[in-house]
Amino acid sequence: MTLTKTTAACGRTERRQFLSDFGLGFTGLALGAMMHRDAQGSTAADALQGLPHFAPRAKSVIWFFMNGGTSHLESFDPKPALNQHAGKTIDESPLGQAIVDSPFYRKNVVDFGGKPRAMMSQIYPMQVGYGPRGESGIEVSDWWPHVGDCIDDIALVRSMWTTDNDHAAQLQFHTGRHIFDGFFPSIGSWVHYGLGSLNDNLPQFVVMGQPPGDCCGGVGAHDGSYLGPQHAGVQMASDPKRPLAFGTPGAGTRIDQQRDQLNLLDDLHRMTAAARPDDEALQARIKAYELAFRMQMSVPEIVDLNRETKQTQAMYGLDQSNTEAVGRHALTARRLVEQGVRFVQIYDGGGGGGGWDAHTKLKENHARNSARVDKPIAGLLKDLKQRGLLEETLVVWATEFGRTPGAEKSDGRDHHPYGFSVWMAGGGLKGGIAHGATDELGFHAVEDRHYVTDIHATVLHQLGLDPRKLSLPSQKRLEIDYGNPIDAIIV
Repeated sequence: MTLTKTTAACGRTERRQFLSDFGLGFTGLALGAMMHRDAQGSTAADALQGLPHFAPRAKSVIWFFMNGGTSHLESFDPKPALNQHAGKTIDESPLGQAIVDSPFYRKNVVDFGGKPRAMMSQIYPMQVGYGPRGESGIEVSDWWPHVGDCIDDIALVRSMWTTDNDHAAQLQFHTGRHIFDGFFPSIGSWVHYGLGSLNDNLPQFVVMGQPPGDCCGGVGAHDGSYLGPQHAGVQMASDPKRPLAFGTPGAGTRIDQQRDQLNLLDDLHRMTAAARPDDEALQARIKAYELAFRMQMSVPEIVDLNRETKQTQAMYGLDQSNTEAVGRHALTARRLVEQGVRFVQIYDGGGGGGGWDAHTKLKENHARNSARVDKPIAGLLKDLKQRGLLEETLVVWATEFGRTPGAEKSDGRDHHPYGFSVWMAGGGLKGGIAHGATDELGFHAVEDRHYVTDIHATVLHQLGLDPRKLSLPSQKRLEIDYGNPIDAIIV
């Protein structure tokens, strides 16, 4: 191998340059700094050492996110008044004045497109039936029969609001900030930063599914931002043949040869460490390679779902073509948290105009998408519960905003940041509870309103973390960044 040399003081070759050039021979291992735990990006991170601030109720989080905006009205917040007043404008209905004169209308929205979105004033009826589910009798859409069966284990929050009325709300839900503010650490990155991993052979923060498009925050929805790339999510596929990008050592490279290469790198690192004990970038590089090697051994086994019984696979919908993809993600998530992964983020649907973004043909869109995810998500809840893992695993189901009570293009619903639904289960939360409320048409969150960082604060609280103690001296955080745990749903 030919090494490019630079001249340092006294004519010596820079060890950092040497290692950089040497590392080019290991492109099959170059997963980057986001794949290691121990290389810390700041002295504040060193001080955390993976210790919670108080006794945790949960160890891990599985975070489902429906990109595009799932209608709360046809999922977890059905509104019979939509059918009663269908065809009328909001102004013509007896509820119109309360909606338009609300202190929340247009007050908190920062319009991504530069002008307010239209109200979509003609009331559009519900496109599916609904009914009470479980012993709690919470009303759930008929499009979610399997999750409905689990409602007694779910804490439903029907009073969410956000400020972005376009799809960059996907970024906002994960970082707590409007895209106009810039990019900030995601919720998964804060968990990673605060607690680290329970398994040195796996990444602490795993991402599956198609992330938001560049228009909507892109990988910023699972990025570490100023916390550093070591706290960003590692994207993984549920394909045992290729679960990770560069997840094999490359053709013609045996494991023993790869181990020898890494041992040489480690020797070079030790020689350099004495001279440059504060060279964090060098330490990050070496530890990234080491974790990459360990992951190549561990990850394929995790994503080999043939190790599960046929009964378990069927519970997740792996035996059906429409549910197989999400089912693989959900079952892989369970296997990951079993092995100590702290945060698994599963995206469903594409960014921009994809996924659940039903501006037209809402009935067709939501019936199809609900059928894809309902059984796998419910399968995960049931599987975690029967294995005794639900109490220590917090499952979150979320989306960037809801859909308008009024019709768009005659058979769709527009983006709706004023009121929508999120639910959580396990991890020391109450089950069979519906917290908060929207008004009769599902327009405004009017009771126990919660901004998106209240979900973050609740997740962190259950993991034993105080968000106000998660900070870097060089980065000022705003009050809205912290949120408040939703005490009403915590046991």
